[in-house]
Parts: sequence; structure tokens; C-alpha cells
Amino acid sequence: MKLKKILITLAILIGFVINAQQVITGKVVAITDGDTFKLLTQDSTLIRVRVANIDCPERKQPFSKRAKQFTSDAIFEKQVELKVIKKDRYGRSIAYVFYDDKNLSRELLKAGLAWHFIKYSDDETLQPLEDKAKKEKVGLWVDPKAIAPWEWRNSKKKKKKG
Repeated sequence: MKLKKILITLAILIGFVINAQQVITGKVVAITDGDTFKLLTQDSTLIRVRVANIDCPERKQPFSKRAKQFTSDAIFEKQVELKVIKKDRYGRSIAYVFYDDKNLSRELLKAGLAWHFIKYSDDETLQPLEDKAKKEKVGLWVDPKAIAPWEWRNSKKKKKKG
């Protein structure tokens, strides 16, 4: 009976460890675009990071350069903390990014430089930030016909096929 209790306790603890988000700190050494960058950890590991729950304009889309510049101003050459959710199909760490007591996903949405990526997000605090930026015509929301990056990518794929 004691062994059974120990095994159940162990199984519960393992479950907590598996579900816990990995926390990584390091210095941002490169900005790829508004929602992607490279982080160098203290042990010299280079990690490609994709900011969680948002999608910034793609290269060649309006406001792409502004989103990249915003991210650069916010985190380039700074120490940041990542709470890694998972790896994506490109091997990037999808993570919540924290700097100066701020959350990069939230800051990009407030600045009107990203969409809340609802398809992959369960963060209910983000949509109101996008809605407010849209209502106030902040950043990319000056264009009432702004095209979400995932729609833009799909239209590019269709053009290549057709």
C-alpha cells in the first residue's frame, strides 16, 4: 500500500515537471523580424525564439519594418527572460518574452504592430489589447483593410501554386 502511494505521488510530481514551462534567460543578439529573434544564453547556447501568441507583419507587408524596429528598441542587446511553451516545426522556441517588467507580446499589440494569434493562443488578456489599438487606429490599424500575416502568407502560397 505504501509503494502505491509513493508511485502515485511520484506520477503527480512528474506531471507537474512535464507541464512546467522552461525558463531561460539570456542576451538578445539578433532581431530577425517583429516576432522572431536570437538569444544567447550564459552557457553560449544560441536559441531562435518566436514570440508567443502574436503574429507581426511579414517582410514586404506594411509595418513589418516598424514591428522589427520596435522589437529591436525593446530587447536588442538586453537580458530577457523566456518562458518557453514548446518548439515549433522550424525548431524555434515559442516563448513568452519578458523584459523591463514587460511582456513583449502585449507591448507589440498595444503599439498596433501585431495581431493576436488566436488560433494558437489561450491568453485572454491579449485580444482586448488588439481591439483597443484597432479602435484607436494605432500602428498598422491606420489601415482599415490591414491583412493578417497568416492570410498574407496563404495568398502568397496560392500565387506560387497558381
